[in-house]
Amino acid sequence: MSLIPHLPALRRGKPYESLDKSQLLDHRTGNALVSISQINAGIIRKDLARIPESRAILKRFTVAQLLEICARAGDLFLNATLPLGDKGHTQSAQQYIETLSSTSGLPYNMVRRNMAKINDSLTHMGEVLNGLTRGLPLEVLDKGIGEQNGSPVCFYPRTESLGLVMPSNSPAVNSLWLPAIALKIPVIIKPGREEPWTPYRLIQAFIAAGCPPDAFGFYPTDHEGSGEILKKCGRALVFGDKSTTSLYANNPNIQVHGPGYSKILIGEDEIDRWPEFIDMIAGAISDNGGRSCINASAVVVPKLAREIADALAKKLGPVAPLPATDENARLSGFANHKMAEFIDAAIEDGLKTAGAEDITARHRDGPRKVVFDGGIYLRPTIVLCNSFDHPLANKEFLCPYASVVDVPQSEMLHKIGPSLAVTAVTRDRNFIDALKESPLIDRLNIGPISTMKVSWSQPHEGNMFEFLYKRRSIEIAI
Repeated sequence: MSLIPHLPALRRGKPYESLDKSQLLDHRTGNALVSISQINAGIIRKDLARIPESRAILKRFTVAQLLEICARAGDLFLNATLPLGDKGHTQSAQQYIETLSSTSGLPYNMVRRNMAKINDSLTHMGEVLNGLTRGLPLEVLDKGIGEQNGSPVCFYPRTESLGLVMPSNSPAVNSLWLPAIALKIPVIIKPGREEPWTPYRLIQAFIAAGCPPDAFGFYPTDHEGSGEILKKCGRALVFGDKSTTSLYANNPNIQVHGPGYSKILIGEDEIDRWPEFIDMIAGAISDNGGRSCINASAVVVPKLAREIADALAKKLGPVAPLPATDENARLSGFANHKMAEFIDAAIEDGLKTAGAEDITARHRDGPRKVVFDGGIYLRPTIVLCNSFDHPLANKEFLCPYASVVDVPQSEMLHKIGPSLAVTAVTRDRNFIDALKESPLIDRLNIGPISTMKVSWSQPHEGNMFEFLYKRRSIEIAI
């Protein structure tokens, strides 16, 4: 057995070792933890030509059978020792936590919470599909036709595979593609550079649970290979910053997952009760190390912005890095040190524009960017902005960051821009009606509910069923 594991590509579930390999390093020590085969676009193109075979194999299962497989896979992912690579290595659940922490910077407690979210999604996949399909009888997907609420329905797949160009920021983002397997659509995954662990472990859990290996492609690859996946798969998901996702914003075959710009709004009727909401707001900003697209990155209030910013700064400013093993750890390290330096510089540059103040600076014992235990961390930042037009008012960074801005309630929906998740703390019926009708908001919470709250019975970001299947009219006279 080799000293470190080797992660092969998985070509229709079968391991493939490439001559071209990269190594993934511990973000603290720099030690190599795994060797990963790198696949070129030509191999991906060749394999995708055979994807109809994978789809045909997955179609042999009923949706009910695939839901049972999902539930078993969820338990295996959370608890089992599973194969790791093709050189005889295995990985226990605890080893997965330790290794993922070492390469991503996430502390153990955050990895465990992400594992629990993935397990939850898999073990509640029936609820997930019920929410995505709006109660469609699942046997309709086995037969292609059926009845819903007294009307004939017929659905057909828009694609024979789902391509995925995955990020490295948070393991639970893999929950987005899990319904595809239950919906009988093979997945073609390009893992995040620092986070191959979660998709690989999920694939092994699915296979151990009885899912055919042919349903999975796992291709560590370069930009050209990623482009091939996005181009050749009939439907695809891509994750990245605005510069990446803007390239595909107008392509209906590609679902774009970029910055969330999620926000908390407090209405005029509730603003004087703001101290009651501070814990909720602080959690929405900092949970999961501030790495999620549904972390709040702006707090928009009709008045008292300075008081609210100061209260948040007092709560979050003292937060400092702790050992990855510490159950109280609330910050994530940066595997990519240049990213931490870029974010810190971007915030400092924004503060040079008049009208913004880093309120956390006075509650923080030292700089924002710190080195701890060999890793680089960014401590929480709360910026008070005098206008929503300030460059830092509507920014999102891969760390606990939020602006606090005074905006009249009547102007809020004209100012906030597209927002993945919005929590609106208000009882004002007219304001609530305006919020419900706003096309700028994907997910809406009414009341003091964290933007981080996810319900499996409702789509998180886009509807995977509608993305993968299309309804057609049908009449039968035989």
